[in-house]
Amino acid sequence: MFLRFTSRTNADGSVVRYVALAHNRRVDGRIRPDVLMNLGRVDQVDVDGLRRLAASINRHFGDGEGPGVGHEAGLAAGVAPLEVIDARPIGSTQLLDGLWHRLDVGAAVRAAADARRFTTNMERVLFALVANRAVAPMSKLSAAEWVREDTAIPGLSTMDEDHAYRAMDLLVDADTQGRVQESVFFAVANLLNLEVDLLFFDTTSTYFERDEEEDGDQAFRRFGHSKDHRPDLPQIVIGLAVTTEGIPVRCWCWPGNSNDQAVLAEVKDDMRDWKLGRVITVMDRGFSSADNLAYLRRAGGHYIAGMRMRDGNPLVEQVLSRQGRYQQVKDNLRVKEVRLDEHDARFVICHNPEQAQRDAAQRADAITRIQAELTRIAEQRARDAGRPRGDKTRQRNQAAHVRAECALRDHPTLGRWLTQQPNGRLKIKTAKVKAEARLDGKYLIATSDPHISAEDTALGYKNLLEAERGFRDLKSTLLLRPVFHRLEHRIRAHVLICWLALLLTRVAERGSGQTWRNINRQLGRIGQVTLAGPAGTVVQTTPPNGEQRAIYQALSVQPPARVTTFDPA
Repeated sequence: MFLRFTSRTNADGSVVRYVALAHNRRVDGRIRPDVLMNLGRVDQVDVDGLRRLAASINRHFGDGEGPGVGHEAGLAAGVAPLEVIDARPIGSTQLLDGLWHRLDVGAAVRAAADARRFTTNMERVLFALVANRAVAPMSKLSAAEWVREDTAIPGLSTMDEDHAYRAMDLLVDADTQGRVQESVFFAVANLLNLEVDLLFFDTTSTYFERDEEEDGDQAFRRFGHSKDHRPDLPQIVIGLAVTTEGIPVRCWCWPGNSNDQAVLAEVKDDMRDWKLGRVITVMDRGFSSADNLAYLRRAGGHYIAGMRMRDGNPLVEQVLSRQGRYQQVKDNLRVKEVRLDEHDARFVICHNPEQAQRDAAQRADAITRIQAELTRIAEQRARDAGRPRGDKTRQRNQAAHVRAECALRDHPTLGRWLTQQPNGRLKIKTAKVKAEARLDGKYLIATSDPHISAEDTALGYKNLLEAERGFRDLKSTLLLRPVFHRLEHRIRAHVLICWLALLLTRVAERGSGQTWRNINRQLGRIGQVTLAGPAGTVVQTTPPNGEQRAIYQALSVQPPARVTTFDPA
């Protein structure tokens, strides 16, 4: 490693000399200088100090044209060796920061938040919270320590929990009426050329570790239908809209007792304000009430909605009873379109032969288990019938039979096949078994769009899994829960930060073709090392290998610079 000097002649004949930190590398059998860092004009820097620092670096790493050359150069310069005083990973945060700037997320946040209040430092703090959620999710208090001690955030050397809370408050204040999400989405959509003809919407819930719900009309953490199977804990409801590529478009938060049927109108109104053009909303069976479907058609909108097939709806029975041939779409998907004269909506029956076999096998196993248990109880009752009525063993066995029947009747999967007779005995619902056999491997979709084909309708509905995958990653990879906040605006800010982290990770996955888990593991091995000694301080980054460099290239992000600080004493 050495100092490289260059010069430039101005129009008036004056010569300006520049200095840079460089090292030699072999290219095609020849030694060529590689500039690591431009240090500026010679008359504006301490050249002697830079020479001493370069010699100290050579002494530390043993660089030079031959063995011991760096060591001898260091001794000749009269400098002490450098010591490693800090080392922390930088690869993942560098990639996220590149995507943050490439997608203009920071600019969109500042534009929506009012630059007078949302300073550059707060923008860096907000990015640090988003990066923490993607790289090593933890509480905001721990995230502040993570920035100070455990990682390298470009443009931010330190922060505390007060900075984190202030950034969260500014974020949620700026996102009134979804302004931040709108700015971020359109910046991403224009750069990535996203298609928003189909928008997939679904809801989930996340619970809080507390015994009681909040009181009052404005209470946020309330008891409700828990999709995490924790009805004993208060919760909030979270909605998520994504594109066909899985890019999150917008998120919503509602009180925990909100009903899926009641929130769809708000979602439709919010998305209509964005003026996205022709949009077909894709949603699951929980939102397909008649009122919701009618509301989605307002202002020329259209929908693709799953229909409930087991609630006794006469319309569904009429659709399923229609004859017709299935059209093969994929190996595991066949579709049949049904039109009813009295309805303007189109219905598509989808059939998965593989799923039909699994449904039939699971039902047969359940019926076999029920029959075996009922037979066992009946045989035991027959044996006990010969005992005297006052016999304690007979009374004890009768109580055990009742408990066994109650357990079978209340079983979460087996109880649906049973009915209780007037004498208290259980029997299998043969009519229900036959009715369920008709539905093996089938699901029903309704659409209001007269132009989309039945095949595209079925494939579009299957892509609703992207919304479910988004919720799964929010709860597993990004650790949406536990939520370490009690105030409503802080909870909303936490969900927004998780949404921004999901956006960056989805873009990284889409561009690189790898999962974020693998990307984070690979780039987490790139470290930033700080060396210091009497000659000065240098901050150097470990070189990326081929796989790591390929990830940066695929996402058009520059890898970390080899030398980020070169400061002589």
